[in-house]
Amino acid sequence: MIERIVKSLKEQLGKRTPKIAIILGSGLGGVADSIQDKVIIPYHKIKDFPVSTVQGHSGQFVCGKIHETEVLCMQGRFHLYEGYSAKTISHIIRSFKTIGIQTIFITNAAGSLHKRMKPGSLMLINDHINFSGLNPLIGPNDEEFGPRFPDMTNAYNEDLQEIMFENAKALGFKLYKGSYFFCIGPNFETAAEIKSIKRLGASAVGMSTVPEVIAAAHCGMKIVAVSAITNLATGLSKTKQSHEETIRNGKLAAQNLTNLIINSIKDL
Repeated sequence: MIERIVKSLKEQLGKRTPKIAIILGSGLGGVADSIQDKVIIPYHKIKDFPVSTVQGHSGQFVCGKIHETEVLCMQGRFHLYEGYSAKTISHIIRSFKTIGIQTIFITNAAGSLHKRMKPGSLMLINDHINFSGLNPLIGPNDEEFGPRFPDMTNAYNEDLQEIMFENAKALGFKLYKGSYFFCIGPNFETAAEIKSIKRLGASAVGMSTVPEVIAAAHCGMKIVAVSAITNLATGLSKTKQSHEETIRNGKLAAQNLTNLIINSIKDL
């Protein structure tokens, strides 16, 4: 599967050789609008590539330049709740590694576990908690990509985090920092679950990102991840949770997130 994705993707990219990938979450596709000299590649044109089924995920690659740096933007990701396996996500990340991607910027929409971190704000992920019982590395290990037991000490690259913090400061907005708790979904968490998750030390909760991070860390790639806070988690607000709210509030954070990514790529 990886070989077929790589072959098809290279054919579509032509002479372009991106070293940075950007994975965009729900309602955050606007980052792709800032890419110059772009070529758009719908996922269905890539052999064996899955198809996005969630509102707010366009389901296409956008390849082009940000500050003369070639990037491959994934406008629409895949979630376990859609029925995709963690292994499928690892195949995508390994395909990126094979075509030469070295650094991944990952974004997502997430719920805040702290009232001070309101919808529309951004949180830099410095660690995660995975109690899903699922892992993209389950099964025979391929030593070509990484070791059987990969270390996760610096999975969220500290140097990239520092670049993001400095750029947020220069742009004039607060960039929160915290751990991200991964839930499979698709239902929003219960109030009791949120209380438990908060006690475990998480600051935000969501339904993506962690499978990609584990697979990319296994491949030795540099990773930086940012959550766009789209809602207060269940029990912290009287508002009912909905995907419409996620999309709406994702747009509130989109401009800051776009500027943050563009400036950070320039500094790389």
